[in-house]
Amino acid sequence: MATVEGAAQAGNVPARKRLGLLGKKLGMTQLLLPTGRSVPVTVIEAGPCVVVQRKSPERDGYSAVQLGFAPSKPHRETKAAVGHVAKAGKGTFSLLREFQGADQLELGATLTVADLFKDGDVVNITGTTKGRGYSGVIKRHGFAGFPGSHGTHEYFRHGGSIGNRSYPGRVFKGKRMAGRYGNDRVTTRNLSVVQVRSDKNLILVRGAVAGPRGGFVIVRPVGGVEQ
Repeated sequence: MATVEGAAQAGNVPARKRLGLLGKKLGMTQLLLPTGRSVPVTVIEAGPCVVVQRKSPERDGYSAVQLGFAPSKPHRETKAAVGHVAKAGKGTFSLLREFQGADQLELGATLTVADLFKDGDVVNITGTTKGRGYSGVIKRHGFAGFPGSHGTHEYFRHGGSIGNRSYPGRVFKGKRMAGRYGNDRVTTRNLSVVQVRSDKNLILVRGAVAGPRGGFVIVRPVGGVEQ
């Protein structure tokens, strides 16, 4: 624990790059508080994460560690991926991400949810939203569509006119139209940690988190590690 606290001192490192844990969203449920109130929570399997690479200012120009999460079978990885994590001696991983400001962590060290989080903490969680493919304006932007009667023909879910007369004579940039929707990196900020279950590597946060069930996420503390 002392090693993690020492690695948390990273005042000049951007918050989006500072030390956190890799995890997997397991789904949502509700939790009954001692007060009798029911709160919605997202269950995240956070860690354990293994330090598979260290970067130093002398060699790489900055201090950072690369964490691995979700052990994988070596025969399913490329030879380059197997060789990359060989020095750590902890096998191969499905997900690798880099964090700055944690140069005191040793190669092969393991970080668990108990090392970084406790009940009542505030965290930022980054995930990837569900991909919806090519979507129309009603699904993508919430357009109302056209009336279902009174002379409307074959135009119920269209976007309508997109321009004007001779001025501007073009379509403004950013016009809301049909297109690719979803599959975006989204960070949900200032979520409260309702409960940490270190025996099962679980963290329960209040509210929703971007991504599907089984999707990978990054959990970063707000406060001790990010300030």
